[in-house]
Amino acid sequence: MYRPKTTLEQWRILQAVVDYGGYAQAATKLNKSQSSLNHAVAKLQGLLNVQLLEVKGRKAFLTEAGEVMLRRSRHLTQDVEELEALAESINQDWEPEITLAVDLAYPRALLYPVLADFLPQSRGSRVKLLDTVLTGTEDAITQGWADLVIGGSVPRGYLGEAIGEIYFEAVCHPSHPLAQMPSPLDSNELEHHLQLVIKDTSASPQEKQGWLKSELRWTVSQFQTAIDLLCQGIGFCWLPCHEVRDLVKQGKLVRLSIRHSSFRKHINWLVLPRPDTSGPGTRLLQELILAHRQLKAPDSGQDPRNNNAND
Repeated sequence: MYRPKTTLEQWRILQAVVDYGGYAQAATKLNKSQSSLNHAVAKLQGLLNVQLLEVKGRKAFLTEAGEVMLRRSRHLTQDVEELEALAESINQDWEPEITLAVDLAYPRALLYPVLADFLPQSRGSRVKLLDTVLTGTEDAITQGWADLVIGGSVPRGYLGEAIGEIYFEAVCHPSHPLAQMPSPLDSNELEHHLQLVIKDTSASPQEKQGWLKSELRWTVSQFQTAIDLLCQGIGFCWLPCHEVRDLVKQGKLVRLSIRHSSFRKHINWLVLPRPDTSGPGTRLLQELILAHRQLKAPDSGQDPRNNNAND
């Protein structure tokens, strides 16, 4: 039988040194001495006879071989974590708490009937319903802190079920200068006006979605705050159609017609981050969400902002 030369702890220390940006930072996060981390990585490199890190100045950088080994090591440590979680799941009949992370843009009107159906069957499980935005929603999946996640994308290496569609449109107050300009607007015009954006809930946000080219941006944490500012004539913002439809109908907000971008479409995905270790309560909640999903594509030629799928 093969006996490994290295230990999981050595690989975890290597991951921490890379993830936290150096030995000193990793030592603080792991509550270990910096010398013990240096020793562990040095021993790991010696056992493998491969240089994984090289120090330049005060920072440690991965070598090409180190990048490959680190990537493979993450699969190893994740598999062990999932194996231990599976053992814990086998020993419990029904999870005491279920964490459901839901992207802020997902219509809550679609979610509440699900929770109403779940309550009589929940066996006393507590439900933690948390709002997430953009990268924060992906973190709930990749970091595994949520049992179920509803978001606008599926990270690489995970599977998801499509459960609906959301359309975003740019809106502002009728008196805003952008609303007075001839349509359609050139996107260059937007760059000179205040843009309201919703705060990414990730600790390490990545600006990889949406139009974020305005020279001046204000960040808020909720759609309602953005809507309140818009109604005061402050800025413009891309918001879900279902959040602003009534205000547009009442004339309190207006849609901006922008060349090459009348609206943006997002698919809603339901993701089970740890399918092999999910408990029966999580599985039931997943089934109920799928049973209530409303996947409706707009009819050809119909303005999707008026489609019932956004209600």
